Amino acid sequence: MTDPIVAPAPRRALFVATVLLGSFLLFLVQPMIARMALPRLGGAPAVWNSAMLVYQALLLGGYAYAHAIGRLRPATQGAVHVLLLVVAGAALLPIGLSGMQLPPGAQPALWVPWLLGLSIGPLFFAVSAQAPLIQRWYSTASGGADPYALYAASNLGSFGGLIAYPLLVEPRLSVAEQSWLWSAGYSLLALFVLACAALLPRHAKAEDHHPTSPAPRVRTVLRWIALAAVPSGLMLATSTYITTDIVAGPLLWVVPLGLYLLSFTVAFATRRDLAEILTRVAPLSILLFGGVMVGGYNAMPYLSAGVSLLLLFMVAVALHTTMYDERPAPDRLTGFYLAMSIGGALGGVFAALIAPVLFDWTYEYPLLVLAAGLLVPQLYLTETVKRAWVRHRALAFTVVLAVIALMFVGRLYGPERYFGEDNPGPLFIVVALASLFVIGARPAFTGLLAASLLLFGGLDALQLSLEGDARTRSYFGVYTVRDRPSSRELDHGTTVHGLQLTGSAERERTPTTYYARGSGVGQAMAIAPLLYGPNARIGVVGLGTGTLACYAQPGQRWRFYEIDPTVVGIARDSGQFTYLRRCLPDGRIRLGDARLSLAAEAPGSLDLLALDAFSSDAVPAHLLTREAFATYGRVLSPRGLLLVHISNRFLNLEPVVAEAARLGGWNAAVYEHSPSSLEPAGSASSWVALSRNPDILVATTIRQEGWRPLEKRRGFRPWTDDYSSILPVMNALN
Repeated sequence: MTDPIVAPAPRRALFVATVLLGSFLLFLVQPMIARMALPRLGGAPAVWNSAMLVYQALLLGGYAYAHAIGRLRPATQGAVHVLLLVVAGAALLPIGLSGMQLPPGAQPALWVPWLLGLSIGPLFFAVSAQAPLIQRWYSTASGGADPYALYAASNLGSFGGLIAYPLLVEPRLSVAEQSWLWSAGYSLLALFVLACAALLPRHAKAEDHHPTSPAPRVRTVLRWIALAAVPSGLMLATSTYITTDIVAGPLLWVVPLGLYLLSFTVAFATRRDLAEILTRVAPLSILLFGGVMVGGYNAMPYLSAGVSLLLLFMVAVALHTTMYDERPAPDRLTGFYLAMSIGGALGGVFAALIAPVLFDWTYEYPLLVLAAGLLVPQLYLTETVKRAWVRHRALAFTVVLAVIALMFVGRLYGPERYFGEDNPGPLFIVVALASLFVIGARPAFTGLLAASLLLFGGLDALQLSLEGDARTRSYFGVYTVRDRPSSRELDHGTTVHGLQLTGSAERERTPTTYYARGSGVGQAMAIAPLLYGPNARIGVVGLGTGTLACYAQPGQRWRFYEIDPTVVGIARDSGQFTYLRRCLPDGRIRLGDARLSLAAEAPGSLDLLALDAFSSDAVPAHLLTREAFATYGRVLSPRGLLLVHISNRFLNLEPVVAEAARLGGWNAAVYEHSPSSLEPAGSASSWVALSRNPDILVATTIRQEGWRPLEKRRGFRPWTDDYSSILPVMNALN
């Protein structure tokens, strides 16, 4: 066996730096452009899904382009790609959104691809192509050196860009400054690519660099696609699953994506020890933790989230290592990466677009865990186990089936204290012991894994789905309606979205949770007839179950602004909650992003506006910027009152509102409410009251002790459409 060819250190460093920088810029531009688009396009899920499809399409196009120009002479490849970088940069730098204006009522699914394509299409296309292209050039310029280790560097750069944006770039730079920073990085990348192209052999013929190794079979290419699709889909499914069934928190989406990228760095590294160890251990991890995670045990949410992230990393390393082990010769490199990008796109489309339509729960998570079990390499743990399967296969299968049957009997009919939903210990021990026997025997392993996925949480999920209207899913998440002994509750993932008392018509009209009569918004609604007369015009951002509707008085005109049609269906059309039917049957509901909807309203068309969109994990930052508050001020009458709900487990939004109030000339006060025994099902809440008329604010706050001025934080940078960051307001960091 010949030793691998190693390129000179300076040459290798140049190619590594080029790959690192390109991948860094690629993962920096995605959240940057999304941040730029938010004020113009709103936060509708169709916007984000359309944007993701644009990115995937451009990435696929870039990889296909890199594969296609591999037929040219190396020097010609260099000239073509450098020309592409120069032309794209000259046309679109500094990077930013196109000035194209969307027509009223534009469908994001149709217009967002045009807007993003015009804004960053050529730039994203050119940068995405450089990772496989530079690796191919490295092998050519170095006389056949192995280029695959550069893919580890590529994903390290991607991880750096991913982490850098929310942690370093967004908190410190405005959008305009971010644009110039990225443009400077792009210019540097073009110089690096030019230097790499200069090292390509100038007089080599195209046919000298055509693939000479055997072409992969169709079955092999399909396997590459599957090995890439499962980790990609599982990464997105893990993000959705954690925030839906375990714990919801800001920036959690960064962690699964970061681990996914790091898995490539491990799997494609030159040193193989860590990749091989993790791949060997992966089947055990899948079997032990795959089923348990489906249960979503909220008693230990952070431990559960950590285990699910560990499971994702193990699966991704194992499957990506398998891809590396089955990689073709370097002359087939671009085709290999093209297949990988197709698989990654398919996995992403399944988890992000198809699953929310097909399923009412995060069923894609256990399905992808099961798929990982089918694909992950397996070896028998001991020679004794191997001999048992080789010599007595029928008996071994019988034993495994008996164990699975006993697990189902225990779970369905056994004592609750041993086999109940909240006590997974005994079943976990059985699975752990059985795993020692089934790893290496893939059919038995798959059967035990499927049984675990069902027993630890799958059966309960299926039972709830079979109830018909108990659970609904949209692109915003999973909504579950739960009946309690004297109330009905709507949960959005792990966040209570609304609660209605049951038992009588009077109880059904009682405001609960954050909207109890003693809360800040309850006090404001009570005084609205005194401030604005019997025909007060009231707007509410965020419908929920429609609780605030029960403050409506005859003659008042109410408008709700809700982004998710599913919520409207639950609150108004399903019959599960009756706030709207009993208190405001003729209330108007405007569907769409609230800021865009309010911007279309006539000036001075509301007397009171309540913003209730910030209590869950995903805070729509574009509703808290200086420009957003200017929109609220325009739509409110000169004596208008603005109520902002800032209760949040993870974020302290008071400094954000305080700065917006200072810059916008608002008078403001906050009320932190602790419910009394006279407020059934009330919840602690924090509401900020703001008005540009000081008399209105005094009239609102004087009737109840406890209102206080907003707390301003020295040195806090106000949120604008050009700048916002949640890091300075995260409770864990302050």
